[in-house]
Amino acid sequence: MSPTDASADAVSAASTDVGTGVCPDESEDNAARGIGAGTDNEDTLDLRLPDELLALFQEGRSGADAATADAAAGHGHGHGHEQRSWSDRAAPHASRTTGGDDLLDGVADWGPIATPAGVFQLVPVRVERDLALICRWMNDPAVTAFWELAGPQNVTEGHLRPQLAGDGRSYPCLGVLEGTPMSYWEIYRADLDSLARHYPIRPHDTGIHLLIGAVTDRGRGLGSTLLRAVADLVLDRRPACARVIAEPDLRNIPSVTAFLSAGFRFSAEVDLPAKRAALMIRDRSLRDLL
Repeated sequence: MSPTDASADAVSAASTDVGTGVCPDESEDNAARGIGAGTDNEDTLDLRLPDELLALFQEGRSGADAATADAAAGHGHGHGHEQRSWSDRAAPHASRTTGGDDLLDGVADWGPIATPAGVFQLVPVRVERDLALICRWMNDPAVTAFWELAGPQNVTEGHLRPQLAGDGRSYPCLGVLEGTPMSYWEIYRADLDSLARHYPIRPHDTGIHLLIGAVTDRGRGLGSTLLRAVADLVLDRRPACARVIAEPDLRNIPSVTAFLSAGFRFSAEVDLPAKRAALMIRDRSLRDLL
C-alpha cells in the first residue's frame, strides 16, 4: 500500500451539520467520476523528477527525521503522561531538505499555530522516537477499519520509512496539541500521487490524511477544528497551492462530516483501488466563506 494512498481518514467530529458543504461545479464533478473508471492498481504515479532536484533531495535527506517540537512542547499542560516522555526525546529543529527546496515548501519549518483548541504544530515523524505511539494508534479497531495498518511495529515502520526516504512528495507528521502528540498526519502532493489518476488535478494540489490518536479526543469536534487549521496553514505556507484535497472513505461518516465542518466541500465520489471515497476540497477562493 502506498504511503499516500492509504485510507487515512479515522477522524471524528461532534458536529453532524453536513449542510456546510457548497454545491460543486458540475463539470468538475462529472470529470472526476469519469476519470476514476478503468484505472489499474499501481500504487504510485511514474513521475520523473529532474536529476538536479533529486540531487538536492539527496543532499538534505540526512535531516529527514529532525523534529520541530520545541516551540509546541513549551505550551504543554494536562494532556496525559505521554507528554514528558515524548518532548524529552525531541530532536532540535531542522528542515527536511537544505534551503527549504522540497515539494511541500518546508513543512518542518511551518511552526506552531494558534487554534481554538490550543497551540498546535505539525512535527515531522522520527521513527526511533514515534514508532511505538503511531503503531498503538494504528491498532485501535476504529482506526484499523480505514487505515488497514494493524499489526506489529514493522508494519507501521514499513508505512513510514518510504515517505521519509522518498523525494518529498509525502510528509508524515505528528500533530502536537499543547505540547502533547495526539494525532498523525500526512501532508502530500495530491497532484503527484496516485490519487491524481482519479480526479481532475490542478498543479500543487495538496492532500491531507489525518488520524486522531486518543479515543478521548474523538467525537467532540476536535477533528474539524484541526482540519480547518491545517488546511489554512497549507494555503498560507504554500502560495502556489489553490486547493487542499482529501479523500475519506465514504463509509466513514464522522470523517466526511468533520471535513464538511472544516470548510471542505464535497466534490465527487471516486473509486480508488482500496475504497470508494468522497473527494473533499477546500478552495483558497472560498476559505473565508466556508
